[in-house]
Amino acid sequence: MADARFEDATDAPLHLVARDAGDLAVLSALVQDAVFPILEMRWQKGRRRFALLINRFRWEDRDAAERAGRRFERVQSLLVVDEALSVRTQGLDRRDRDLVLSLLSVGFEPGEDGTGRVILTLAGDGAIALAVEALEVTLKDVTRPYLAPSGHAPKHPVDV
Repeated sequence: MADARFEDATDAPLHLVARDAGDLAVLSALVQDAVFPILEMRWQKGRRRFALLINRFRWEDRDAAERAGRRFERVQSLLVVDEALSVRTQGLDRRDRDLVLSLLSVGFEPGEDGTGRVILTLAGDGAIALAVEALEVTLKDVTRPYLAPSGHAPKHPVDV
């Protein structure tokens, strides 16, 4: 069995679950450069769930779009961390209701017996840290893709 490749992508909505570091690395690559208003964060303490409604760049479609000469796309997706015991933020003014955040990566710092912290790293030195009883992060597309407003793929400076 061969590994999945971006070239094999279809237009079907994504619905992925990460339960280990390898799964989370794939999920993190797919949500890189997602943007979301700060008001789209939800902490459901009783359900032990933290959720974001994000506008995700469709990295899995980038190469096909370039080859076909068509515009890049984004899609609204739910990024859900289950088994969340607590949430802490750094570098965010949660009172700024107009704040739009950009997600750079999703990582995991393991603890004892499957516990640990899911770290959502944001542009501008912001972060969201979730203490979890177990690693379970879900990414689910919830709308049809739409044209990326900028018309460009996100770019990052290359370290020399």
